[in-house]
Amino acid sequence: MPNKFDFIAIEGVIGAGKTTLANLLSKKYGARLVLEQFEENPFLPKFYEDRDRFAFQTQLAFLASRFKQQQKMTNRDLFDGFLISDYIFEKDRIFARLNLDDDEMALYDNIFGIMAGISARPDLVIYLQSSVDRLMQNIESRGRDYERHITEDYLQDLSDAYNQFFYHYNKAPLMIINATEIDFVNNPDHLSYLEEQIFHQPIRGNTHIHIIPDS
Repeated sequence: MPNKFDFIAIEGVIGAGKTTLANLLSKKYGARLVLEQFEENPFLPKFYEDRDRFAFQTQLAFLASRFKQQQKMTNRDLFDGFLISDYIFEKDRIFARLNLDDDEMALYDNIFGIMAGISARPDLVIYLQSSVDRLMQNIESRGRDYERHITEDYLQDLSDAYNQFFYHYNKAPLMIINATEIDFVNNPDHLSYLEEQIFHQPIRGNTHIHIIPDS
């Protein structure tokens, strides 16, 4: 592979396919896979039922869990090979800004500021950008019971927050992929095209945009 990475992070709004792509690439290239442990967050189902009441608890539980993972990633053995993750640590603050009130956000930022400086930094960030309609389709098709409360309005707000965040992102090379029409699970040509862009094409500057061609 012309492009050598120690750490690739794949990002996107809920339902964009980041975990699926991370799994596919890690298996193909023998990478160590690091996934969000969202199922271990006891507040998440309650959050989707009552965002105002459970946002702060949910956010702190995610922050603590992700920070523990980040510590392991930064302390990993040099011979572990490269990592692929389905999130970056900074994503936590995207959700926090969307869901917390001013007082909660101020307290959150105090904690986040300490942890962020210790988090692992990827060599490449892949942002899967998708339409709200496609996100809803993906969420409905995977059928997680607690996600049935997710609304299109919430996904739109989250998509806007992600787009704003990555518009200003400059901590690592960034590849933005229009995932609305992609089917890298069932269409091997789409997956091959992604692999070509990630591992074999030069990545110049901070933003490298590719849209999957029709096939």
